[in-house]
Amino acid sequence: MTSIGTGYDLSASTYSPDGRIFQVEYANKAVENSGTAIGLRVKNGIVLAVEKLVHSKLLIPEANRRIYTVDKHIGIASAGYLADGRHLANRARDEASSYRENYRSPPTLQYVVDRVGLYVQAYTLYSSVRPFGCSTILGAVDKNGPALFVVEPSGVSYGYRGAAVGKGRQLAKTELEKLKFDELSMKEAVMEAARM
Repeated sequence: MTSIGTGYDLSASTYSPDGRIFQVEYANKAVENSGTAIGLRVKNGIVLAVEKLVHSKLLIPEANRRIYTVDKHIGIASAGYLADGRHLANRARDEASSYRENYRSPPTLQYVVDRVGLYVQAYTLYSSVRPFGCSTILGAVDKNGPALFVVEPSGVSYGYRGAAVGKGRQLAKTELEKLKFDELSMKEAVMEAARM
């Protein structure tokens, strides 16, 4: 990042001369410095796993959760700032609830991912707000079968068979590439996620 300190990193709405938005890159750095989150889409379901970070012996073990339920069939795992991840999980719940009220049916994961992605992207447009310092992995099993998506701090979302975000992302991705997702059972997927 060569343009640091030249004024291009003061606002999320300012591009540097080489076309970068430094505030979004800083948000990605926050994700890279946090605990790892992993998602696997296997033949009968989804497995979400997060690295358990214990910063102090005084912490209550279940205090800082990074996996949340969005709807009966949708889960979310986050890597990055805990408060940002919690906020995006609540936003995903609001979107799922709104869909359920309006259409009287369970929300599709694609709908929730699109809405959360648009919300995250809106925080990269204005100088009065900062981008979210977290990446989220959303997984669901619905009428279309299992699905897995990652929403990045820029608001971009991608579909995956296996995904990893956070500090151990590269190592986990190397391990994920070795797996045959269509052949894994849920129990085997849980064991693989724990091993990573």
